[in-house]
Amino acid sequence: MIRVRLDLAYDGTEFAGWARQRSGVRTVQQVLEEALTAILRVAEPVQLTVAGRTDSGVHASGQVAHFDLPEGVWHAHREKLLRRLAGKLPMDVRVYRAEQAPEGFDARFAATSRRYVYRVCDSREGTLPTRRGFVLWHNRELDVDLLNEASRLMLGEHDFAAYCKKREGATTIRRLLDVHWDRTRPDEVEATVEADAFCHSMVRALVAALLMAGDGRCAPDFPAQVLAGKERHPSVNVLPPHGLTLEEVRYPSETELAARVTETRRVRTLGC
Repeated sequence: MIRVRLDLAYDGTEFAGWARQRSGVRTVQQVLEEALTAILRVAEPVQLTVAGRTDSGVHASGQVAHFDLPEGVWHAHREKLLRRLAGKLPMDVRVYRAEQAPEGFDARFAATSRRYVYRVCDSREGTLPTRRGFVLWHNRELDVDLLNEASRLMLGEHDFAAYCKKREGATTIRRLLDVHWDRTRPDEVEATVEADAFCHSMVRALVAALLMAGDGRCAPDFPAQVLAGKERHPSVNVLPPHGLTLEEVRYPSETELAARVTETRRVRTLGC
């Protein structure tokens, strides 16, 4: 058996998130696994492990997944796999790289960070129709300096319970590596958010609090105060998913993959 790494992108608009669901709704995992199983003609259905399970409506341009496959099957199909996937998959999901993964690679546990971008339009006239599926309209003018001032106070390792949907037995401790804002168009700003991992809805809740500081409704230290409280704040809502895109997953060098998997699997506590 060998491990195959896939790099892929998708428009999340018509997907109920990444993960296959019992209800049978359309998901990226379900569509991709069915296409791979049909193309490779394997007896057992292909099972994918993904770097980050995106929510319903969230997009990806740099998602990573892996699956295990008999070596003979891989060598028989590797040259034409991408072309066959392009013909088999629907137009809203594309695999743009498929290669044998190095020893110790795990799309989920070997990742050192995930980088998301949330796009916001602050024009009074609203978002351009051609961008409305990927950009949130925020009907207040945003100050990039205030957004960045508030963002700097969030960096580091914290318990992000105030910005996550809690799951029983799962930790909400995460290390936020980077949060910064840029005005990329006269009517549009982008939040880049990178962390070693994310909790459910964490990015969308975090950006929502930062927007409140960026449009002057709250002081720049408001998002950090919410973070310190470790409980959901009634004025911080989870933003719609369509403004969010997973753009990159980072991995260590091949010699450090196994160590990274071991480190990621440990139970997190603050200060360790």
